[in-house]
Amino acid sequence: MAKLEIGVMDGLDVQELDEQPQSYADLFDDHINYAKEAEQLGYQYYFFIEHQNFVAPTITSPNVYLAALARETTTLRFGPMVYPLPFYHPIRLAQDSATLDHLSRGRLEFGIGYGIRANEFLPWKGVSHEDRRERGVEVMDIVLKAWTEDSVTYDGRFFSFEDALPRPKPFQRPHPRIWVGAHSEISMDYAAQHNFNVAQNIDTDAVAAEKFAYFKQAWEACGRAGPLPHRLIVRHVHVAETDEQARIEAEPYLLRGMRPDVLPALLAAGDNLPPRREPGHEGFNVIYTQTAKSIDYWVENGLALVGSPATVAGQLAERSERVGYDVFAAQHHIPAMPMDLVRKSLRMFGERVIPALA
Repeated sequence: MAKLEIGVMDGLDVQELDEQPQSYADLFDDHINYAKEAEQLGYQYYFFIEHQNFVAPTITSPNVYLAALARETTTLRFGPMVYPLPFYHPIRLAQDSATLDHLSRGRLEFGIGYGIRANEFLPWKGVSHEDRRERGVEVMDIVLKAWTEDSVTYDGRFFSFEDALPRPKPFQRPHPRIWVGAHSEISMDYAAQHNFNVAQNIDTDAVAAEKFAYFKQAWEACGRAGPLPHRLIVRHVHVAETDEQARIEAEPYLLRGMRPDVLPALLAAGDNLPPRREPGHEGFNVIYTQTAKSIDYWVENGLALVGSPATVAGQLAERSERVGYDVFAAQHHIPAMPMDLVRKSLRMFGERVIPALA
């Protein structure tokens, strides 16, 4: 197994603006400073989630935010995990992200996905939830052309161009590293066929292991030479001096559940809860409900790492090998957790867990 690389998954909780006397400007400054501290502590990556039309810990204008971050950091690699491609104009996305790659001197990580929540698509007339994957694949095809070809001519279902001249080309050649937020076999197959990296953020360890193994088999079936693409997993993490202290500090916030915004409807449905219909997502509602009932469910299924530095380092060393990931993104920012606890966990992980893994 390759050496485990470490990143941080941030969460900009816009609800903080209702709970604290601070503006968006202050919130962005706080999180840029959080990323700078992560860089100083030895974290290699900084990721966050983009959503549209959705009140959650998220950023809606990632390239603008990252342009500011690029000028405040020097080694940290960063990007949204993921850009929801159906919401983007492909030439503008290619140009904006290439510009960002130059501003950071080649530190952009380009994560892609299609969006899974129908309510995010409803306000965007002409962008259909049902067509999201086909539209997203077309966007990515055009982005790759814009990054690597002098001019772009393309005639697709959603976009058509004739001799478009996208500028600039990315700083990284031929282009930034691409990640697919992949849960379904279709997405795993797509990533394998294009030699893209894959990322997971919700499945239990057991399911994630199955999906990473499927990706490896699909990639090998393509007959590619060279190293297997990276496999990234995101997990909630809270580190304190002792296992007991870490649990006491994390439990009230983890028991809000992984998706507190959907919990009332899920819990009311009870045994009559219909399964999720998106391929690869059938078990998510179970995770959303069970994570609101027990911190043990979080820990036993690998959804959260909670404990002392020694405990968390040991869990990471064992699980990365068993589950099959080589990049780990620690989500210290558990929604509603005070920032002093978040940053304490960030520092303790950086100062004592990362060196132990090395």
